[in-house]
Amino acid sequence: MVKTDGNGPADAAPGRDGRDGRDGRDEGAVSRFVERFAAQLTEAGMQRMAARVFAQLLASDGGAMTSAELGEALRISPAAVSGAVSYLTQVNMVSREREPGSRRDRYVLHNELWYETFTRRDQVLTQWEKTLREGAAGLGADSPAGARVAETAAFFEFMQGEMLGLMDRWRAHRATLDLGRD
Repeated sequence: MVKTDGNGPADAAPGRDGRDGRDGRDEGAVSRFVERFAAQLTEAGMQRMAARVFAQLLASDGGAMTSAELGEALRISPAAVSGAVSYLTQVNMVSREREPGSRRDRYVLHNELWYETFTRRDQVLTQWEKTLREGAAGLGADSPAGARVAETAAFFEFMQGEMLGLMDRWRAHRATLDLGRD
């Protein structure tokens, strides 16, 4: 999991270079990115507030923020943060951990987030494929509906095989990238 040093949006102060954040980041540009990416996630089917919280966590240097930091950065209520985090935790996109020596929770992005997300999607495809194969057998392979359902099952089987190879190629490619990570 990604750790943070505690410097988040709540710690930002205007800088002499015209940037908003203490670390020299343009907080306006960060906010525009967060809202734009959140809108795209929402268009793809994610809940709006969960998309905003996820994008904000993704844009944070530490990949982790408290509820208060998220609320301040996004200008949303604690209840909105709680609902979004509940959803993101349920779908395993973030986890909750206790700040050492504190009663406050931090919400943390998982390492290799996209890999984990697609791996879970693979598990869903396995369930769908099994159900579709059973459905095709029940409908009869010679019926139009049975053939359509069997083709859908074959598509998911194909996708699973491709996804495994794709994830292996991604890990190999990622190792060649200079992403400034340890």
